[in-house]
Amino acid sequence: MLARAAEWIGERWPVAALRSLLLDERIPGGARYAYSTGALVLAVFGVQAATGLAQLLFYAPTVDHAYDSVCFLRTRVAFGWLIHGLHFWGATAMVALVLAHLATGFLWGAYKRPRELTWLAGCGLLAVVLGFAFTGGPLQWDQKGYWAAQVGTSVAGSVPLVGGVQKLLLRGGESMGQLTLTRFFALHVLVLPALLLGLAAVHVVAMRRFGLSGPWDEGRRAPDGPFWPDQVFKDAVAISLALLALVALAALAPPGYAGPADTLDVAYVPKPDWEFLFLYQSLKYFSGPLEPLGTVGVPAALAALLLLLPFVDRRPERNPLRRPLALAAGVALAATLTALSVAGHRSPGFAGTAAADAGAVWLPAAGAGSSATAAAGGAAPGRAAAIIGNAERGAQLFAADCAGCHGPRGARGVSNPGAADGTVPTLAPIDPALRDPDPARFAEHIDTFIQHGSVPEGRAPAISMPAFGDANALTQPAIANLEAYLLGLNGVDRGRIVEPGMEPRTFLLLVAAAYALIALVAGGARQKLADAAAAGPQGGARP
Repeated sequence: MLARAAEWIGERWPVAALRSLLLDERIPGGARYAYSTGALVLAVFGVQAATGLAQLLFYAPTVDHAYDSVCFLRTRVAFGWLIHGLHFWGATAMVALVLAHLATGFLWGAYKRPRELTWLAGCGLLAVVLGFAFTGGPLQWDQKGYWAAQVGTSVAGSVPLVGGVQKLLLRGGESMGQLTLTRFFALHVLVLPALLLGLAAVHVVAMRRFGLSGPWDEGRRAPDGPFWPDQVFKDAVAISLALLALVALAALAPPGYAGPADTLDVAYVPKPDWEFLFLYQSLKYFSGPLEPLGTVGVPAALAALLLLLPFVDRRPERNPLRRPLALAAGVALAATLTALSVAGHRSPGFAGTAAADAGAVWLPAAGAGSSATAAAGGAAPGRAAAIIGNAERGAQLFAADCAGCHGPRGARGVSNPGAADGTVPTLAPIDPALRDPDPARFAEHIDTFIQHGSVPEGRAPAISMPAFGDANALTQPAIANLEAYLLGLNGVDRGRIVEPGMEPRTFLLLVAAAYALIALVAGGARQKLADAAAAGPQGGARP
């Protein structure tokens, strides 16, 4: 049945020609795992496309609901943690693999004539993958993504002559808002995938036109080997290991919650992901009239180095040891970018800045309890109770606004003359009546106090809980961050997965066991095929 279907399709579509284009190739020096980086890039892009489509079933691209929709997917949808985790770590893997692919091409001199177009298409793929990283972060409209887009569009706006137009096009106006999110969404799911597929096609066809460059040592280029099945088998092994690693990362190292975008949080100092840390750090060395050198000069110089390389280094020599100038320049560039990235990573982000605010402890004076507009009892929770906040930022807010009364980490309340208890309540551990293993209900219980305040029982308590929400002393995202921290102090993860489908670690163990079984079966089958091929057409039959 399948054979007849294949024959029917083959009569109407060039299956044989396409198969020949993709598989019929000789590999100089035989198959190697070092040649698998390109296949890995395509495989991880497939993961990104599949998980991206799955996320679209739940994602709401609006500034009011984007963050909540992603949190819902991660905590309330079966295997949503896996879908989001694979997409998150797949994005990092895409950039790392394209960089590794380019690095091996540079080391082996694969950019030299006649493979210049293959190299240029690879450089274009790197730009597109970085574009995915830039446009993907803001789609959650969380604190980190919002400020990344704010800074990124501002950098684009600093380009001489065309900066204003670029910034306007990216933001959809002078300020960040719904049009900004819509445009980043369109770039991420429509424009960039089309560009990537087009450049990948150019890259693969150009590579097939002249074949793999292979080892630079002529003595190691012979004998060659077939792409199918030798290299395909090695590619399959590398891809399966990469997929297993992505599943492990999704299960064991899920991405954190940055908290919803808070445009009023002036203490937040945005810091980009690792892909752009070198640029983030280099911008610090250019200010005032020199700013365009950092925003435009550095990226333009790097792009020019990559694009002009095949036309500057035109000698046919491919051995890196006989290309000392090119090798030294490549090592120096890699070392500089690494050093800038490390310095950018170590520089203080919002954590360091907020630590400086820790001294501004709120400590109400006697009688300040009158500022509490309502008692918490019976009051409805605010919007913050439904938001998964960032516990790290909540810790800084607690140190600045709450520790003065509740003590460091909420472990020791200060004296409160006139209150029935005599002290401000401790929050770690919190009153058992407020604690709940369900993070959403736990957040609702404490949210009423933070939103509406409360007055302790007693004749004339000196300290009362102020109404942070009602008085607009804290924004709703800030209160959500504070609540995430308080839940963490009491052993409850605000981002706990409620509907996992399967517990992540259990799922990982099952996947690893299945992988080991398949690897044993495939390895045994391959060995049998190899033995049969070695025995020859007679199959080792006795004379």
